[in-house]
Amino acid sequence: MTAGAPDPDSRLFPARPFVGASIAVIRGDRVLLAARANEPMRGVWTLPGGLVEAGESLAEAALRELSEEVGLPAEVVGVLSPTEIIVRDEAGRARHHYVVHPHAALWRGGEPVAGPEALGTRWATLAEVATLPTTPGLADTLREAFARVAARGEDGSAGMRGGEATA
Repeated sequence: MTAGAPDPDSRLFPARPFVGASIAVIRGDRVLLAARANEPMRGVWTLPGGLVEAGESLAEAALRELSEEVGLPAEVVGVLSPTEIIVRDEAGRARHHYVVHPHAALWRGGEPVAGPEALGTRWATLAEVATLPTTPGLADTLREAFARVAARGEDGSAGMRGGEATA
């Protein structure tokens, strides 16, 4: 790296966008959300997810992040439309830039437990999501995820018990 050049691995004022993967785990008429523990957007509700590691497929990254953040298994049923998250400073510079590839998945048992990257978790309906502070584009991603799961003919609700927050 040249002196004075931006750090290509810095997430703050990055030299390039970072690639992430997230996962919409569907359980009946609810989706699993996690409240972000880290900046940017600390405390905002979103899907479990994070950066893709070298050599890891998008789906592998989504499942790994799900396990790390909330300790759940799931079955991926499809990739969804990507979401760009660009946060700019007062001068218009890209303070953060992520391209996130979300996945639709079916719940396969267990209850979420918030790990170090999540302040809390909850199962929420689309109507409930509309009342929460969320990451950009989340509502559209969730509508697409529910449609993808419905097209499969299964909703992941086997054994469902309630939908309350675990935070």
